[in-house]
Amino acid sequence: MPYLQRIGRIQAILRRRKIDGLLVSQPENRRYLSGYSALDHGIAETAGLLLIPARGGAWLLTDFRFKLQAEAEAGFLHIGLYPKGVLVLLREMLPDLGIRSLGFESEYSLYSFVEKLKGLGAKLGLQLLPTTGLVEKIRLIKDEDELDKLRASVDLNEKVFDEVYSSLAPGQTENEIALAIESTMRRMGAESPSFSTIVAAGSNSALPHAVPGSALVELGQPLMIDMGLILDGYCSDMTRTFVLGEPDDRFLAIHLLVRRAQLAAMASIREGVVAAKVDKIARDIIGAAGYGQAFGHSLGHGVGLAVHEEPRLSSRNLKQLRAGMVVTVEPGIYIPGWGGVRLENMVVVRKDGCELLNKNSTWLDI
Repeated sequence: MPYLQRIGRIQAILRRRKIDGLLVSQPENRRYLSGYSALDHGIAETAGLLLIPARGGAWLLTDFRFKLQAEAEAGFLHIGLYPKGVLVLLREMLPDLGIRSLGFESEYSLYSFVEKLKGLGAKLGLQLLPTTGLVEKIRLIKDEDELDKLRASVDLNEKVFDEVYSSLAPGQTENEIALAIESTMRRMGAESPSFSTIVAAGSNSALPHAVPGSALVELGQPLMIDMGLILDGYCSDMTRTFVLGEPDDRFLAIHLLVRRAQLAAMASIREGVVAAKVDKIARDIIGAAGYGQAFGHSLGHGVGLAVHEEPRLSSRNLKQLRAGMVVTVEPGIYIPGWGGVRLENMVVVRKDGCELLNKNSTWLDI
């Protein structure tokens, strides 16, 4: 069972840092360490917290609504229910567990909750220690089981795209296509979309994160679809840009340029390469063609239990890529009033190159 091994790695880090325990509130971190898949219903409402002592068994703290799910998915952990709220339960548990210093995830903890923790700390003589990226650093490198799940997620995402693509026709709205994509995801077995599907027709495709609306698909106009799903907890993310009917010369030239930048970037990915260098390779190709100002976002991002996670393929990321990381490669060109082209694939960083997870066409290939 990978969860106990992962918890053990966290406990070893806590002992090295002389922290008695850690509260895990970030949903993907919680699932990574326990398999518990319940969803938070908003930033102020949690489906549960993991309490990981530096020594001994870990606890999943939740409420009555999630009791059966917690026992089914994470029954190897101690399950603690908090009918009067988690702070009341922590007040009872922390002294019994010998926790005098408690780490919390500073990037996923509400200020109001931390203030309450401080009040609890004052009563118990508890030292509160903000942590950053403690679990995320372990999540950076995917094991083979995770990679298998990512491959399956990508494969299903492509099957959904292929089915919907075959039914596309002029006169459909962006909303209709987005609904077809997300309903097909569910019908074919996905847990949910991994993000709100982007369908952008015509000039709307110049918006990198366009929201589907009532715009109609027209022959010969750019149509951008950015879609992803969650399968067995793991995300996929893919963008395709194409036209229905015959593309004009301008679209062909921009599409081929973006594809050339994507291929060059993917060819550079391997263990030890600095992430910023990969970004620069794609950016230089687009810039040399005169479209540098039209490519304003980073080249890619990590994908795993979250659809956007580390590492970033960005000019600001000076860290080296490591084997087992999974990233998107998604250069784009966006021209206000005309439209845009973005192409996105997912790859696994390997020692001597990268493994392309996508298998379907980019519509117009070179």
